[in-house]
Amino acid sequence: MSIPLRALLFRRTSEPSTITVDFDGEIYLVQMRRHRQARRYTLRIHATSREVVLTMPPRGSVKQAKEFAEKHGAWIAARLNRLPDAAPFVHGAILPVRGYDHRIEHRRGARGTVWIETRESEHLLCVAGGESHLPRRVRDYLKREAKRDLEVASRLAAQALGVEIRRVSVRDQSSRWGSCSSTGVLSYSWRLILAPSFVLDYLAAHEVAHLIEMNHSRRFWRLVERICPQMGRAKAWLDAYGADLHRYGLDPRS
Repeated sequence: MSIPLRALLFRRTSEPSTITVDFDGEIYLVQMRRHRQARRYTLRIHATSREVVLTMPPRGSVKQAKEFAEKHGAWIAARLNRLPDAAPFVHGAILPVRGYDHRIEHRRGARGTVWIETRESEHLLCVAGGESHLPRRVRDYLKREAKRDLEVASRLAAQALGVEIRRVSVRDQSSRWGSCSSTGVLSYSWRLILAPSFVLDYLAAHEVAHLIEMNHSRRFWRLVERICPQMGRAKAWLDAYGADLHRYGLDPRS
């Protein structure tokens, strides 16, 4: 059976998936991705994973890709250095939950999974089980709490606007805090559980309002403000501190 010419154009049998860029004494790993619609080489950095991704056109070469990445070594270094320091989920780390600082406390011999305790003026996020399971257990707990809070906030917003939602899901998305489909499916970043409750409520109102206005017109913003009086305060908080939420749970070696 013959292989179509179009398939051959995209086929790269021995092509590496990563290249390295040496800049100012540091070596940066760059992931390469071919995209059938790409017309030029582009670079972007995922805030959540700190992954550097180079997108290249179908007929681009590894040599040209490496030259492009090396040419932008200063940009790569500057963007990565501007990202907040990683804050892994480990014993003793301070983690905001609903805007309040909690200290992660590993309790190896305790029963259960993850729970919150308050001791004097300190909030503790207690984690049972082996130390190797701690990061996953904390992340799973935060996702469950985020889904629960966002489900409640979204349904309250939907009731206020007289609309219906089909489903609420949470993911770890770096480019947006939430999204809304025309079918009533809402998706949010689980990291909103790390922000104050008024911020989470605002994002829920924002996405639910899109079920009426799938745009950002004046009418849309009036809808949001009508059911979320703290809209301005929440937007200001996200502008000031939103990027910082992406550092929690990151491996400092990444």
